[in-house]
Amino acid sequence: MARAPPLHQLSALLALCLAVAVCFSGVENAAAAAGSRKMVGVHELRMGDFSIKVTNWGATLMSVILPDSKGNLGDVVLGYDTVAEYVNGSAYFGGLIGRVANRIAGARFVLDGKAYRLYRNDGNNSLHGGHRGFSKVIWTVKEHVGGGDSPYITLYYHSFDGEQGFPGALDVYVTYQLSSPYGLSVRMNATAQSKATPVNLAHHAYWNLGGHGSGPVLGETVQLFASRYTPVADVATLIPTGALAPVAGTPYDFRAPAPLGARLADLLRRGGGVIAGYDTNYAVDVDDGAALTALRPVARVWDGATGRAMELWADQPGVQFYTSNGLGGVRGKGGSVYGRYGALCLETQGFPDAVNHPSFPSQIVRPGQVYKHDMVFKFSFA
Repeated sequence: MARAPPLHQLSALLALCLAVAVCFSGVENAAAAAGSRKMVGVHELRMGDFSIKVTNWGATLMSVILPDSKGNLGDVVLGYDTVAEYVNGSAYFGGLIGRVANRIAGARFVLDGKAYRLYRNDGNNSLHGGHRGFSKVIWTVKEHVGGGDSPYITLYYHSFDGEQGFPGALDVYVTYQLSSPYGLSVRMNATAQSKATPVNLAHHAYWNLGGHGSGPVLGETVQLFASRYTPVADVATLIPTGALAPVAGTPYDFRAPAPLGARLADLLRRGGGVIAGYDTNYAVDVDDGAALTALRPVARVWDGATGRAMELWADQPGVQFYTSNGLGGVRGKGGSVYGRYGALCLETQGFPDAVNHPSFPSQIVRPGQVYKHDMVFKFSFA
């Protein structure tokens, strides 16, 4: 039988516990005095019949409610009813992805002569920042104006040096803002504090303009303003070869509006049962003379059943077009069950695995430099 510690040891232990409790209380009081808000909550922005909800868990967009051509309201993004479900979910519904979105081959890269090894969470590769990327952390609500002419919410996250294997501390902000008529902007920026680091933030909403629980999006019409894409060596790993290929004459060609279902059927037929759907990075077209950092058209989507349309503008070189190939039996909002092709994603971004492809646009941010990424969604109703 273990002997009880001497009385003087018990007294010392009690004093230590009291000191720790006082220390934590002081930290909490200081944070409260500074206006820091680290509790997880749900925050709404509203302009008439147009509204969104955002949680500071993962800076996640939980809902986008819009009218259709008949005035009926519907939620057009997939997701969950509760924050707890986002914490436990694995589909990245509506999350803010970082430090580096998409895949990094071998979960490693070399920067300024030093090799960095990342957390492997997609076979041998790193995906969406690792197993605990920015969509799986608590952000701080810095500002929130829920109504008025231009409602917005700004969230902040400090990523520490070495988080998920990435070098250097990084201060990250994202602002969601509504504008009239029916505009949603997502503005991201990040400042490197101490070391050079790759940064590639992305917003991972799953869109279904028919309504989040209305079934497959195969009846929607899609247009992508992209003449080239980055082919992959293996559709199982989705790591780019480093080349840029023309979409002309392939099922990847959405330069003219095309029914998604018909184009997808062509892709699956040519893929011979290996390809499950689109999970493809496109190089967004840039007009001659236009600045690479300027907003430009990326995509348009139409839903004939509801008359809803969505136009996306952004300032990034690429967009990942994903047709929810991996969804299957996911229980979402209101008891809806989301299946394969139940939504589409349009993730504007830098090119995948750019840290290992010098020919791709660089994602390296040096200390004091600011990374910026702006997206604007414009909704309408025919």
